[in-house]
Amino acid sequence: MRQMLLIRLIFESFSFAYNALRANKLRTFLSLLGITIGIFAIISVFTVIDSLERYIRESLNALGSNMVYIQKWPWIPPEGETEYPWWKYLNRPVPTMEEAEEIMHRGASFQHAAFFYGFSRTVRYAGNQLDNATVMATTYDLFDVWNLNVSGGRYFSESEMHAGAPVALIGAEIADKLFPGMEPVGKFIKIQGFRFQIIGVYERTGQDMFGTSMDNYIHISVIKSFYMVDVRNRDINQSICVKAKPNVSKGQFMSDVEGTMRSIRRLNPREENNFALNEVSLISSQFDQFFKVFNLAGWIIGGFSIVVGGFGIANIMFVSVKERTRIIGIQKSLGAKKYFILLEFIFEAVVLSVIGGIVGLALIFFGTLVVNYATEFTILLTAGNIIRGLLISSVIGFIAGLMPARAASRLNPVDAMNAV
Repeated sequence: MRQMLLIRLIFESFSFAYNALRANKLRTFLSLLGITIGIFAIISVFTVIDSLERYIRESLNALGSNMVYIQKWPWIPPEGETEYPWWKYLNRPVPTMEEAEEIMHRGASFQHAAFFYGFSRTVRYAGNQLDNATVMATTYDLFDVWNLNVSGGRYFSESEMHAGAPVALIGAEIADKLFPGMEPVGKFIKIQGFRFQIIGVYERTGQDMFGTSMDNYIHISVIKSFYMVDVRNRDINQSICVKAKPNVSKGQFMSDVEGTMRSIRRLNPREENNFALNEVSLISSQFDQFFKVFNLAGWIIGGFSIVVGGFGIANIMFVSVKERTRIIGIQKSLGAKKYFILLEFIFEAVVLSVIGGIVGLALIFFGTLVVNYATEFTILLTAGNIIRGLLISSVIGFIAGLMPARAASRLNPVDAMNAV
């Protein structure tokens, strides 16, 4: 019985609130405008932050959680350092192809190891020319280290890689630019005067922020690249990527990599490492702090707009109580309880705020469609942010309507009916 009475009370309160909103369209619109701007501001900030975080996380996952990059330069400053001490690393030796081969011979926990680096060259095919194209020179294992997929043609054979055969694979973007409307496999391109036959095209994956996508790369054997660039005497970010075997713990894997590299370079126990072990978790921890700051900034930026919208609703609700004072007196004289009057005005404020929130979310949704159409960056209005927007607008509506509702519920019936 009490449950039915409560449902009826809620329904009647909602009806009163809805009719009041319909009867005062201009006032409703002005109140909606404030909360709409507030929800649009705060949820749009969170939407952009979430989309950026998702993009970065996906890029980090592409680097691999079970891999380590052996390089000359560390990705982040050492623990305890406030600035990047580049002078400490300037004279370090760069990783070499021989070290990558030696790693696989010595390490028991290593599944694959690939040596690679990139350089820019002009690429030509017939009348088409592509300037500053990135040529990726690697050893054979890169295919397994990065889990690459070929959409057309085939991958290198081990003999082609080891012999430095003049063959290449290209990314999907390179194929579109050099071979528009044509099948690239089997055709020949020229790089720095050398002819390369295209034997395969990589599956399109989209570019990430760390450049692990092969879409814009021309992939050749590292042996062949030695004729094109002086890699022995230059630092062009040579790297060795080592992938752990399944079920090998991170601690054991990292310890094996470090011990193997120290052994290869014959470092005595007192000497510091003259190489960097870069892993995804190093960058991930840095981005965690970055997103905490961004989320705080989102709350601050959107919070001011929400507060302004809340004050607007509170002001309108006080005006609404003033206008309906005599009606409130009549309701109370007919037996309406305080909580009925209280719920009526709280519902009105909440409904008003939620409608404004829905309009704000709709604007964000159409904004994401425009951004996704006009740019390559994908922004998604997630279900979590939709729920967050509705909850925020509901809470703001409740808080903004509470004081006016309490004032209305405490009116004396006789005074209220005689109010001018």
